[in-house]
Parts: sequence; C-alpha cells; structure tokens
Amino acid sequence: MLGLLVIIIISWVLLYLIEKKNINVLGIIPNKKRVQQFGLALFFIMIVHSLNSIIEGLLLDIKWQLKEDISYMNILNAFLYHIKSALTEDLVFRGALLYILIQRLSPKKAIWISALCFGFYHVFSYGISFHTIIPIIYVVVVTGFAGYVWAFTFHKTKSIYMGLGFHLGVNMINVIFYKSQPYGELLFSEVSRGEISEWNNFLVVIFKGLFTSVVTFVCLIFYFKHKEKRACHNIQSAQIE
Repeated sequence: MLGLLVIIIISWVLLYLIEKKNINVLGIIPNKKRVQQFGLALFFIMIVHSLNSIIEGLLLDIKWQLKEDISYMNILNAFLYHIKSALTEDLVFRGALLYILIQRLSPKKAIWISALCFGFYHVFSYGISFHTIIPIIYVVVVTGFAGYVWAFTFHKTKSIYMGLGFHLGVNMINVIFYKSQPYGELLFSEVSRGEISEWNNFLVVIFKGLFTSVVTFVCLIFYFKHKEKRACHNIQSAQIE
C-alpha cells in the first residue's frame, strides 16, 4: 500500500507542476458512473478471457479438472493482490504520465507510447530480458496491445476505472486456470493436453495472446460510437425542445 501511496503522490505532483491540474483528472475518485464502468469491464473481460481459455483447451485438447480443495480465502487474497498490482500498473502506465502525454502530444501518439512502455515493462517483470528475441517480441506485442486497449479506454472514459476492470479481470481468469505466482490454478488444474505440431502450437499461442484484447477493442469501438451517437441525439433533441 505504501508503494501505491507514493505513486499517487508523485502523480499529483506531476499533474500540478506540469498541467496545473489535480489528480481527479485521472478519474480516480469513485462515483456511480465509474463504479459501473469498472463492474461492466470486469464482467465482460472475465467472460471473454474465459472463452479464450476454453477455445485454447479445445484447440490443444486440454483436459481441465475442477479442484477438490478450493480455497476461497486464496481466491479472496488473489483478488486483493491483483487489484493492488493492477491499480499500481494502471497508475504508472495509464495515469498521470499518459494524461500529460495526451495533452502535450496527441491521444494517438500518447496511447502508442504508453502501450510500448507497458509491453517492454513486462519483458523485465516476466524475467525474460535475457531470452531469445522471439519470446521478447511475443510479450511486447501481446502485453503492449493489451496496454493499448486499456490506454484507449482511459482516453475515452477520462477515468482509470474501466481499464482497471479489464486489467483485473484478465489477471483473475489467468490465476483461475493457469499456474502463476503467488497464486495460480485456483479453480481448475490442467490434467493433460494433446500433442500438435510446433507450427500449430505457435498459432494457438498467438491466438491465445491476442484474442481477448482484439475482441475487447472491437467491442469498445462499437460501445463508444453508440455512446457518442446517443449523446449527439440527446443534444439535438434538447435543441429542438
């Protein structure tokens, strides 16, 4: 929690010194709309990312088994752990620095910079900085594209809440199905998987890495276009009246 507090203080100082704004421009103070955006994003992404895992299981003939010794305390601890880690990363990569870049450059350039930084950050956080170039490129592309979608969400909603819901949902589905530290395979464990060619396995890995972000991005485009059309319609109706 101390780390989060430090990040919030630094963000506040940067926003004040550079943009003469307070931290509320990040949409960090909860209200009804932001909580709804968080809940909607969390629900949506957990469904999409679960579907991703199910499709992966079908393609690779993975047999999942529901664990007999489910620890609901571990699930709660995992939720608390990942909401803290997701919030920390979101404040760093989709917080004050992204807001400042949007104001100083342009939304498009700022979102790309945020996405690239997020992608390269995971090369080091995953401990693969000394691996061959292929795994590094894969991690940068997959996590970078997720970062792009979440940064795009921040720009459109003017708040961190929807992106945070996406981020938390992805992390939670990962720890439900897959081995991870400090929490992993909380509900299901892999019993077996079939054998496929190296090339087909590569294609499945690419699909698995990008499916959730691509589906989310496409749905977001339609979602924001619908909201913009409805807002324009409301303005026109008010002018007629």
